[in-house]
Amino acid sequence: MESTQVRKHYIDNIRWTTVVLVIVYHIIYMYNSNGIITNLAEPGIPEMDFFAALVYPWFMVLLFVVAGMSARYSLEKRSSKEFAKDRTFKLLIPSVAIIFIFGWVNGWITDLEVDMFAAAPVKIPFIIKYIIYCISGIGPLWFAQELYLGSMLFLLLRKIDKKDKLYQLGGKVNIIVLIIMALAVWISSFLFNTPVIEVYRNGIYLFTFFLGYYVFSHEKVTDKLVKWKWLLFGLAVVAGVGYGLLFYGENYTTRFCLQHIVTNLYCWFAVLAIIGCFKAWLNKTNKFATYMTKANYAFYVLHYTVMLVYAYLWVRNTEFPLIWHYIVPLLATFITLPLLYELIRRIPVLRFLILGISKR
Repeated sequence: MESTQVRKHYIDNIRWTTVVLVIVYHIIYMYNSNGIITNLAEPGIPEMDFFAALVYPWFMVLLFVVAGMSARYSLEKRSSKEFAKDRTFKLLIPSVAIIFIFGWVNGWITDLEVDMFAAAPVKIPFIIKYIIYCISGIGPLWFAQELYLGSMLFLLLRKIDKKDKLYQLGGKVNIIVLIIMALAVWISSFLFNTPVIEVYRNGIYLFTFFLGYYVFSHEKVTDKLVKWKWLLFGLAVVAGVGYGLLFYGENYTTRFCLQHIVTNLYCWFAVLAIIGCFKAWLNKTNKFATYMTKANYAFYVLHYTVMLVYAYLWVRNTEFPLIWHYIVPLLATFITLPLLYELIRRIPVLRFLILGISKR
């Protein structure tokens, strides 16, 4: 078995950098002009949607791949029972608790914007409204829930594949196979998608999670990505240009877009190129990166509600040019998140329910 004891800083850096991209994406998403439903009924700047459309096809797939890699490394140091307990505390409990602690805010602000209960024939009791607010306020928490599902499936596969043959097979792939895997990723985009809440794209997310676990957790596989990083970067650019020509200005969250072969080629080549480039150039750390590595999960699960509150207060109480609708809530969110994280991690009950940490 390959040694994985040395910390892989490039994985940490991919994770927190991608979380920052998610935060920036969400402020653009709130004012999008592509017809995507959001919590705020407020116009934005159409040109800003370019960034959101650029990162949307690949940034969550990238997080699932590195999460799969991390799951493999974690299971090399603990038993299946310890792993299941850890994932329950860090993923399942927070992803449910936060819905009822903070998630209702998302639903409440949405109700202020669109009057969700205007068509109700009778007055809705407060407790029913609260539950509806919470359910509609899941936001980015779906990622933790999907990760938990994938983690439990890993444990099942480990029992079936006791000799770890899938992992051994994953270590044999070469750069040609890695490139051809784009077709398997494309096929997975059609599988197990939920009909109403379309963020649960179970096929592609679980498949890439498994690839992270069985393939990319091999040092020699990621070394191939380093060796061929410029080729992969070029393929990502070419596929990205094709994706842009096909879907610029369109709703990039539709099934048609996300299941298009060009979108999936762009997604996969971008993921391969990013892993290769980060391992080549950013397999190191400093004080800032170390702090972001510790705080990135908290920033992810908390950022949307914080940002939505700031955005709502700003757009409903000011008349500044539209560009400030993006700048002010985004800056306020980045200032607030570290303060909120430092507060929560010092309060035992909240530390457990929100961050999944039983001890300080």
